[in-house]
Amino acid sequence: PGVVEDGRPLHHRARRDDEAGRIELWPPFKPDPKAQSEPWDTPLDYVGQKDPRVRLAETIAAQIRHWIDHEDLSGLGRRIRPGDVMILVRRRNVFFEAMVQALKNADVPVAGADRMMLAEQVAVLDLLALGAFCLLPEDDLTLAAVLKGPLFNFSEDDLFALCWRRQEARLWHELQRRAAEQPHWQAACDELRQLLNRADMVPPFAFYGGMLAAGGGRRRLIARLGSQANEPIDEFLNAALSYERDAAPNLQGFLAWFPRHAGEIKRDLDQGRDEVRVLTVHGAKGLEAPVVILPDCCDLPQDRDGEGLLWGEAPQPPRRPVMGGPRAAQAVPQLYWPMRKDNDTPLTAALRNARRAEQMAEYRRLLYVALTRARDRLYVCGYLNGKTAGNGPPAGSWYDLVSAGFASLQPQQIIALPWGDEGLRYETFPGQRVAAAAPEAEAERIAPPVWLHSPPPPEPAPPRPLSPSRPSKAEPPPLSPTAPDRLAGLARGKLIHRLLQTLPDLPLEQRPEAAARYLAHPMHGLTTAAQTGIAAEVLAVLSDPAFAPVFAPDAQVEAPLAGRLGKRLVAGQIDRLLVTEAAILVVDFKTNRPPPLHAEDVDPAYLDQMALYRGLLQTIFPDRPVQAALLWTYAPRLMPLPAALLDRHLANFTAT
Repeated sequence: PGVVEDGRPLHHRARRDDEAGRIELWPPFKPDPKAQSEPWDTPLDYVGQKDPRVRLAETIAAQIRHWIDHEDLSGLGRRIRPGDVMILVRRRNVFFEAMVQALKNADVPVAGADRMMLAEQVAVLDLLALGAFCLLPEDDLTLAAVLKGPLFNFSEDDLFALCWRRQEARLWHELQRRAAEQPHWQAACDELRQLLNRADMVPPFAFYGGMLAAGGGRRRLIARLGSQANEPIDEFLNAALSYERDAAPNLQGFLAWFPRHAGEIKRDLDQGRDEVRVLTVHGAKGLEAPVVILPDCCDLPQDRDGEGLLWGEAPQPPRRPVMGGPRAAQAVPQLYWPMRKDNDTPLTAALRNARRAEQMAEYRRLLYVALTRARDRLYVCGYLNGKTAGNGPPAGSWYDLVSAGFASLQPQQIIALPWGDEGLRYETFPGQRVAAAAPEAEAERIAPPVWLHSPPPPEPAPPRPLSPSRPSKAEPPPLSPTAPDRLAGLARGKLIHRLLQTLPDLPLEQRPEAAARYLAHPMHGLTTAAQTGIAAEVLAVLSDPAFAPVFAPDAQVEAPLAGRLGKRLVAGQIDRLLVTEAAILVVDFKTNRPPPLHAEDVDPAYLDQMALYRGLLQTIFPDRPVQAALLWTYAPRLMPLPAALLDRHLANFTAT
């Protein structure tokens, strides 16, 4: 079921039915009963050496190594090569990573994963860190990561010697001062100086390309990370070229653009490279290999939505009578949320069973795809977890289905496997034809449906969520770059914003000391008078009786908010939110703008934002008044916003 239509037989004809072939069924690997978990909380993705997944991966890798060294493929008349082997898994999980690692440990060439997240590759992270240092040499942590990484290979002792009790405030300055003490310190210092000089003068591709090629950066990355780092490095350089085609070529813009646009890279593993391919069954569609291994055949698909929403149709009551008689009941799609199976009604139970049947049908279709990827040899195996080890592979699993089909293959033989178990083998030899299947009955002629030759209707475009903090209207312009004390005003606004976020979490008596300690940090570069003035203004706002409740410990900070207003979807994040039994108070911080004196003079973009926040909160809490205010950190000053003013702005959204 799922592979063929109900009631119809499956006829699979092998085109190479007179050539050599082999199918083996290995017993599943079971957990080691002597293995005990460590008396500490292990990471979720940690697996020990005795885990059946690791043992199976190591066994498969050892077998492939043995085939490469000693066995021939009779169908091809030559020794088995790494590129002849394809390992197919149902999903990328712990076994997937363990299989790739086991092949590397066995010195078997492996193509790696068929998909990779470019921004998560170690080589790419090192290159991004290098660019971040060139933009901000004062970032000690980033510089330490660059020095410790494969580009410069500093040891822990090197970093400790440079950082502990250093005379300079910044690690970069300390490295320059003491570079002559060690040859590799001097080499790293000289290269970083050259990169700093180039960062503002050349495009991102030229910056990284020169460092990787002429500077020897690629050679050092490969020496530390292995040859598999070549591909993410190349994709990173391609991303730099792509960025330069569409934007102004500068390093800062590229580093800001890259995390948002570096998605998943699908690697084409069918390029004739002599490497073992490990990929999912979905990714193997259209491919084949002389030797195919199916290693995770003992798991059933997990119903990940088993406790969630159910989608189905329920009969509607008849409508009012019209001419010609009453209309029949119509089925309309509806959502159901029983939460647990114990709460199922006959309707939700039927919907749940139908969804499970669809999952199992897709599960069996994947098995058919996996089986038909093999050209000469097919190996079926698996591993059991602690729950199923005692009962064997679950009924309906790939292993169970293959075992049932294996019984019809005659003659079959029991073979001794190198690791001590016994398996089953069915084998044919050149010239030994397999009995042909009965011819299929002529397909019934079926009239094509109407929709086959009709264009599909346009798909409805889902509404894009509106972010109140990024409204459709243009925000007010910032201060002119030539305005006096512009940079000082920006830094001051950020400091006030930070203090207003963090100080309310502290007891009242600890706030003055914490504010003074934060403002006195050398990185801010504030005079004593400036520190005192900022601390006094922030503490005055926090102690204002009119708005002190919103800065109380029970107020929510950076509260997410989402909902629907009219036909518009709205999603945002509120700087400060206080929910009480009597009223709702929402406050948003505004920095780097000279504030107006009256609420009516506030920029419409800000009023739209607060109107959306207030409208959503009124929908959530219809029984309580919602008050809104803006906190201008440039002053600083709190400005209540009249309800009538916000209602007028909200009407513009609900009417469209």
